[in-house]
Amino acid sequence: MDLLHSWGVELAVHLQTRYSHYESWFCLASSVADLHFTFFCWFPIWFYLQKDAGLRLIWVAVIGDWLNLVLKWVLFGERPYWWVHETLFYKPDPAPALKQFPITCETGPGSPSGHAMGAAGGWCVMMTALLTIAAEKQCPPLLFKLLHAALWVLMVLLELLVRLSRVYMAAHFPHQVIAGVFSGVLVAEVVSKATRIYSASMRTYFYTTLLLTSLAVGFYVLLKVLGVDLLWTLEKAQRWCVRPEWVHLDTTPFASLLRNMGTLFGLGLGLHSPLYTETRRTSAVFRAGCVTVSLLLLQLLNVWTFSSGNHMTFYFLSFTKSAAAALIPTVAVPVVLRWISKGKRCNKTL
Repeated sequence: MDLLHSWGVELAVHLQTRYSHYESWFCLASSVADLHFTFFCWFPIWFYLQKDAGLRLIWVAVIGDWLNLVLKWVLFGERPYWWVHETLFYKPDPAPALKQFPITCETGPGSPSGHAMGAAGGWCVMMTALLTIAAEKQCPPLLFKLLHAALWVLMVLLELLVRLSRVYMAAHFPHQVIAGVFSGVLVAEVVSKATRIYSASMRTYFYTTLLLTSLAVGFYVLLKVLGVDLLWTLEKAQRWCVRPEWVHLDTTPFASLLRNMGTLFGLGLGLHSPLYTETRRTSAVFRAGCVTVSLLLLQLLNVWTFSSGNHMTFYFLSFTKSAAAALIPTVAVPVVLRWISKGKRCNKTL
């Protein structure tokens, strides 16, 4: 593995040296590929554009990131930014100099890449949804084929940019991002075929959240009993990150797990709330208003940060914030906008 890792470090050094003027693009690609962007941006848009696609986005993201967590615990993947300092591969010569960035010092194991996995799964869902919309609009066959080819090319280019960005940031080795892409596509294909997710009951949401959380915690406890320290990467991140403030608790495996479970549980609460009503038959103007207001409120919610001093409190608030992020577009915003529009109609009749 040292030889494979050394090739990845060489590529990272090459990218950081030759393409440093594209640093902002690499940072943007990593940010957009984060599941946080899916939950706070893509989901509200797709929920009102095509509800089933919005539901698929959440289920694919949650199941995929849960699988990513388990795989990381099993595969024990290194990350470039700490591997270059600890390996004996370069001895007695000095190790290559890798730059670090504010989003470099993630605290979990490195394989497979969660960003590449989440982006691949999410973009597969969105690409399929766009093709479905085109088919429903009875798009001409030739135009449909051109659209299909264009979307595939766009997806490949975007995934390539995400892969390069993760290597450029010294957060992943190339083989880790490749594994993430294939895993993400596989999860999207499997989960999208599960038609029960479109009509899942509140009980299904609750027990799925409980099951996934219990399995992850149980697996952690089991390996802990067997003498395996699954938090070994946190010490490495704290030791080798050039700036302590770049090591964030919200990149730990448990923070990611509870964020995802909060999102799934919040989606279930929203869909099965007594206040929830279908928006499919509402006007395009109303749906556009829901998307706009939802995005604005979610950006305000995103400003809410909390101290990581107490881990249990931090994890609970992460769960709560994620649940709220799902409740806002599904039930809170449409209810308020309907109430406002009804008030205006009443005033006009008077």
